[in-house]
Amino acid sequence: MLDESSPRLSRRGFLAGAAGAGLGLALGARAEADASADPLPRWRGFNLHYFFGTWNDGQPLEDDYRMIADLGFNFVRLPLWYTRWTDPSDVQKVDEAVLAKIDEAVGYGRKHGIHTCLNFHKAPGYCVAKEPPEPFDLFKDQAALDAFCFQWALFAKRYAGIPADELSFNLVNEPIAQRNDHERVARAAVAAIRAESPERLIIADGLGWGSMTMPELDDLNLVQSTRGYAPNEVSHYQASWTEGADKFPVPTWPIERDGRVRVGRAQLEKRFAPWVARAKAGHGVHCGECGAFNRTPHDVVLAWMGDMFDILTAGGIGYALWEFRGSFGILDSDRGDVDYEDWHGHKLDRKMLELLQAH
Repeated sequence: MLDESSPRLSRRGFLAGAAGAGLGLALGARAEADASADPLPRWRGFNLHYFFGTWNDGQPLEDDYRMIADLGFNFVRLPLWYTRWTDPSDVQKVDEAVLAKIDEAVGYGRKHGIHTCLNFHKAPGYCVAKEPPEPFDLFKDQAALDAFCFQWALFAKRYAGIPADELSFNLVNEPIAQRNDHERVARAAVAAIRAESPERLIIADGLGWGSMTMPELDDLNLVQSTRGYAPNEVSHYQASWTEGADKFPVPTWPIERDGRVRVGRAQLEKRFAPWVARAKAGHGVHCGECGAFNRTPHDVVLAWMGDMFDILTAGGIGYALWEFRGSFGILDSDRGDVDYEDWHGHKLDRKMLELLQAH
């Protein structure tokens, strides 16, 4: 468990201090925020994939935090698989050695001035990736919901002293559920977290893989998170985990069919309009994942991302690229059409980096 060296802040105390730095976090609390803009800091950064899949102790986690900070970014999202630290036969039996690695990550964020967001990518009873399957259903089974609340309460208690401007909790990645079931699960998890850590900043992904806003949760004072993967024909071209992606035509941007634009900037603006409206109404909004797989032509990726980030930036909405290093990232992405720059032993996509830095 982390040793706490920073004083615990009340929500009102944090808001007052953050507002003076232009970082107000009055998440829907209209008396505390300018309703004309998203009250969050404009978090910009990356997802880091250390806590799902296979752990590799040789991967330099702190180096990633350091490089992200050096490049001018301020946010890391850590997608977590709860099965990494949980005994599958007893969901309340946890492995402290793995939790200690998450402690380290949170500590690196604090050390390097980066906000860390913990996200259940694989939660008890739900994962947007169907393999390996879960033994119960988060949105239907009480046992799964109990396990979900136990896990979040565990983290809430563990990090209760970490200020909200340094650490947030993102409940579950890209939920697919009926609205009433999702609302019930979100409310239960928020109650479990706030029983242990009343000031914790909590993020809820939109429904439909992060596409739909959830105004029914506004009374919970949450941030809501969307996605930057539309259209899939651009973002997931030839991605093996996306059904039908091997049959997508080679993408262009804008996407044209029969001599007319089928999907372009206007469609992106329509896609993000509900999220921009929320941000401008004074609700916290963030884009927790975005980017394109490395099979999409690079010039198409940059043109598409430029339009998407223009829209998000104009709406005051921050973002996290799906990867820092890897097939969606700015480092070591193995694209066949990029003139990489050697940077600290990595292959840097300078053009993509500069696009991100400009937004």
